[in-house]
Amino acid sequence: MPDKVLIYSRLPKSLTQRFAGRFDLLDSGGKPAHEVFPADEVAQIRALITAGGTPLGAADMDRLPALGAIVCYGTGYDGVDLKAAAARNIAVGHSPGANAAAVADVAVMLMLATTRRLTVADAYVRDGGWASAKPSPLMKPPPSLAGCKVGVYGMGEIGRKIASRVAAFETEVGYFNRTRYDDLPYQYFPSLDALAEWCTVLMIAVRASAETTHVVNADLLKKLGTDGHIVNISRGSVIDERALVAALKEGTVAGAGLDVFETEPHAPDELTSLPNVVLTPHIGGNTRESHVAMQACVVANLTAFFGGEMMPYQVK
Repeated sequence: MPDKVLIYSRLPKSLTQRFAGRFDLLDSGGKPAHEVFPADEVAQIRALITAGGTPLGAADMDRLPALGAIVCYGTGYDGVDLKAAAARNIAVGHSPGANAAAVADVAVMLMLATTRRLTVADAYVRDGGWASAKPSPLMKPPPSLAGCKVGVYGMGEIGRKIASRVAAFETEVGYFNRTRYDDLPYQYFPSLDALAEWCTVLMIAVRASAETTHVVNADLLKKLGTDGHIVNISRGSVIDERALVAALKEGTVAGAGLDVFETEPHAPDELTSLPNVVLTPHIGGNTRESHVAMQACVVANLTAFFGGEMMPYQVK
């Protein structure tokens, strides 16, 4: 009999079909398992699949007495209470680097879209402004990317791929990370403040945690400056959205490209009304190849767990 696996988060069935042939899936549709399935069935659940950003705390784990493995679909695991999992001896796995290339591509896309004002230019053509030679202050020539200083905050798999991509645009690249890497050809900065003061485009690629919550605040945005742009493909919690809205309205920064938000799937109305921000619906890792790679990691983690082995992609 296949092992039972709870689909804890609300995930499209198209993403979980690959698991159905290997495991007995219990899909709660994003609802607590005890509200959907009989108590005796819930008591047998030893593993679950969750989206990394979905809150999963001690109380949620305690409702699953046999739980031994939490497998995150994707790279992130910020929604999981790691201390609570460790206290229960529950292993936590994820898919490190599986979608890094796709996320880095979206970071570059957003950088180009915000620095070259893609959405403004698109609207200028569509509404007839270009054809009628209508003056538009938003269409004034922006600075070139060649020679631009791009700062990468977080130099993991995604950060490295972002850095290599933006370097191809003849930019200068710098980074801030908890660890300094001698193998990287980019300038290292001792703090995020120092990086923000130096760069024109700030790329957020750091892992979400209590330490990084709202680390991009009003003071940091002032350091980025009036010609500065910020791109976030990490987690919405890293940026203080209220401070960002104010900075965009007041011209403290020039623009932003955002794939993630503090409360998803909703972007604040104030952000959606601004012409100097480009918004996408958390699509960074959403390519066919990325999903195949992430699903392979999930299968490998679950197979190892049910086989009594350590998960190959276990969070350390």
